[in-house]
Amino acid sequence: MERAFEMRRRAIERGDQPYGAVIVKGGRIVGEGVSAVVTNTDPTAHAEMEAIRYAARRLATNDLTDCEMYGTSRACPMCEAGAYWARIARMYYGTLIADAGAPKLP
Repeated sequence: MERAFEMRRRAIERGDQPYGAVIVKGGRIVGEGVSAVVTNTDPTAHAEMEAIRYAARRLATNDLTDCEMYGTSRACPMCEAGAYWARIARMYYGTLIADAGAPKLP
């Protein structure tokens, strides 16, 4: 979770929205993302989506089974759906590391 908040700080420094996320598999970070909605003028470039894209490229698969997502805030419906379709096992968010459970479709 500490790394997700570091990603949040990076987003703020870049002039973007204050969100960060990481994808973890087997205790190792395999994807990370900062919000790029403003800087990339892309309404889908949420930190969670960026982290999913990064992890998929890095692992060379769209199946992120056995991965967990850690985000600075609870995932929006788009990001939760993305986590669902990527087959992410669980999502956690916030400073208290709340367990949001397995992703589901809205």
